[in-house]
Amino acid sequence: MQAEHNSPLATAELVRRLAAIPAANIGDAQERIGVASALSPTWAGARLAGPAYTVWTRPGDNLFIHKALEEAQPGEVIVVNGGGDQSRALIGDMIGIRAKNLGLAGFVIDGAVRDADALAECGLPVFARSVTPAGPYKFGPGRLQLPVAIDGVVVSPGDIVVADADGVVVVRREEAEQVLAEAEKIEAREAAKRIAFEGASV
Repeated sequence: MQAEHNSPLATAELVRRLAAIPAANIGDAQERIGVASALSPTWAGARLAGPAYTVWTRPGDNLFIHKALEEAQPGEVIVVNGGGDQSRALIGDMIGIRAKNLGLAGFVIDGAVRDADALAECGLPVFARSVTPAGPYKFGPGRLQLPVAIDGVVVSPGDIVVADADGVVVVRREEAEQVLAEAEKIEAREAAKRIAFEGASV
């Protein structure tokens, strides 16, 4: 039993526990680095957590996002370096519905998206730099499953991505257990402070 306790946590367990913690606390737990502050949820209430499947694409072109949908596994977050371009949407509701049906956790895109209302309706969490009605090109080039940058944060395949109303935070897979332990301590301390503050105001 002791050996099992000391064994590394499986990715699924790490994701489950990190998903229960606010992104802000996770950011604090890793000294406020790994936070992609410029990327926001495209619809209110969107939250996601999962290992990253990375895409690097030419700005405004989504050919390699389509290729990623053929390879990404259920529970993964497709993380796209779109160069921060806001002139063309890299995904819309058609890709969103497909991703939802494939069991993907959602998208984090350093670029623009469209069909925000339809994405909300299908329930797929999407975080992006902006929203635009302009559609994408589909010519390439692109790359899959290489380290990419989103809002200046490096994301490697398998890193754990957590996002909520405050934005996106990236946890390096090799540091995830340490970050999780610290984030859970921070959350517990803050919960205790809230109780104390509420008691003092009565």
